[in-house]
Amino acid sequence: MLSKVTSFALAGLEGVPVEVETDIQSGLPGYELVGLPDAAVRESRERVRSALKNSGKNFPARKVTVNLAPADLRKEGSYFDLAIAVGILAATGQLEPTYTAGYVFLGELALDGALRPVAGILPLLISAKAAGYKKVVIPAGNAGEAAYIEGIDTYAASSLSQAIDHLSGFAPLPPLPVARYGAAIAARQEKFDLSFVKGQAVAKRALEVAVSGSHNLLLVGPPGAGKTMLARCIPGVMPAMTFEEALEVTKIHSVAGILGEEGIVTSRPFRSPHHTATTVAICGGGSRTVKPGEISLAHNGVLFLDEMPEYHRSALEALRQPLEDGVITVTRSGGAVTFPANFMLCASMNPCPCGNYGSADRPCTCSPAAIRKYRARISGPLLDRIDIQVEVDSVKYDDLVSTRAEESSAAVRARVEKARAVQRERFEGREGVLTNADMGERELRDFCPLSRECSDILRLSFERLHLSARARSRIIKVARTIADLAGEESISPAHIVEAVSYRTFDREQV
Repeated sequence: MLSKVTSFALAGLEGVPVEVETDIQSGLPGYELVGLPDAAVRESRERVRSALKNSGKNFPARKVTVNLAPADLRKEGSYFDLAIAVGILAATGQLEPTYTAGYVFLGELALDGALRPVAGILPLLISAKAAGYKKVVIPAGNAGEAAYIEGIDTYAASSLSQAIDHLSGFAPLPPLPVARYGAAIAARQEKFDLSFVKGQAVAKRALEVAVSGSHNLLLVGPPGAGKTMLARCIPGVMPAMTFEEALEVTKIHSVAGILGEEGIVTSRPFRSPHHTATTVAICGGGSRTVKPGEISLAHNGVLFLDEMPEYHRSALEALRQPLEDGVITVTRSGGAVTFPANFMLCASMNPCPCGNYGSADRPCTCSPAAIRKYRARISGPLLDRIDIQVEVDSVKYDDLVSTRAEESSAAVRARVEKARAVQRERFEGREGVLTNADMGERELRDFCPLSRECSDILRLSFERLHLSARARSRIIKVARTIADLAGEESISPAHIVEAVSYRTFDREQV
């Protein structure tokens, strides 16, 4: 007897329908699984066999052939265990085949018949909904993330027996109630707040400007100056994610298998990979299965590179294209996958190998050649893509013990949200342009006209600092953000001067 049930395979961040065809024929007992399965899929035979027997069902002592169609799509992971088990039950008459019509089955089976959660449920459900499916059976452990998808009935089963009882109508499961994103947002709490950062007025101002326009930021200062603390405060200053943004981030984290119990990502991601991370770890990839890297996990959030010169040169140079395009295409022998990578880059570094160059408190022990070699680890093209480069001074003792209340992240976020609202209104109808950092030459021409005085200041800076065309454009974008924070429609000379002052490395090369 032949049965057909539906499951889904994961291809990057998208789900692809897979028809699980099960054929039971007389002959010597055997089990054949075809359709380009990987090792995890092939091993489903023993999981399904034990799960059926321990759930009180029979595994046929005949020739069993299972085909995963389309046959030319590589099938990976343990998503198909439940679908294969249901298909065998339907093919052997232990479950009425009509009961499975219209359902999608996802989940991994334990030997005792329990359903274990799988990674990537959220993008699979979104794809199933888009394909017109209305009913999905998933493991109970994935209920948290599945609850945020409307327009599809999702049934969370804790075991194969529970799924069978639901399909047969013996003990129907209620569809998951839809969770509300607003409640999840209200419950979130940020760990780091700018009110705990003493002093550093210049760095805080630069951080506010960077977040307001989604500009990339480089903090340069001696050890212990508070660079890492400032960076960790950035997510708390950024505007709260919309539901659409949260779904994008959650899809990536779900595929990577790092989604928490809350089921949806409510805080802006903050990814801080170790400096020994490889290019593949940063950008994504793998030998066969293409997984998102750190830059995709930081989508809609912050990628923090602590001690940037210590990272592998190839990993740093690989950031250049995603910083411009907001996406990254990872190509492997199994195909090409495009992941979103629209993140704000925040990096920190010491001014020299010993960290004390330019310090008024400690002498620098580095030779000029050592300082040049250290700074040369960051290429000019990459520095060109970092809009704001600011020096972070050592904190004075009086600032550390001061009882004066520092401005909180909430107060800064209020100004940031106001500036972002101006940008949303400005770029309405411009596809792919949401913040000032996204502007192209067309937007610079339309929204950033410069007065003669501003043009003269920019020309003088361009010639004396030997700026590139990209650096000139980025200075104008930063100036536009500074004007937005000030509530001014036009860019003034003061805005241009402040934007130029944030080019630390350009100024030091003069």
